Amino acid sequence: MSAIGPDFISLQVSHLERSAEFYQNYLGLVRSQAGPPHAVVFDTKPIAFALRDLMPGIELDSGTQPGLGIALWFHAPNAQEIHDKLIAAGIKIISAPIDGPFGRTFTFADPDGYLVTLHSKA
Repeated sequence: MSAIGPDFISLQVSHLERSAEFYQNYLGLVRSQAGPPHAVVFDTKPIAFALRDLMPGIELDSGTQPGLGIALWFHAPNAQEIHDKLIAAGIKIISAPIDGPFGRTFTFADPDGYLVTLHSKA
């Protein structure tokens, strides 16, 4: 037996509803009806994405970068439009949009400081 590959990604967040609204309002993600009360699951394809309350012992405001070393990428055909919306809202952009092998690509920090990259080409 062996693992097939990732099929679910979840971020622990300090304020579940605030983070869920961020991903809904800025990335256009749609909430799924599935999921336990301590999490918000989004209807994403091909891999499910969720936000969940912090597990005991986890403190995101400890001063270190959450998820350091993990690259979280989302395909967004309208990456530039999302970038512009994030800029207008004062969201921290980590790397400005560039055109590369994955189309228009940029990285921003979400409300807990997780770095998220959007790219326009599948």
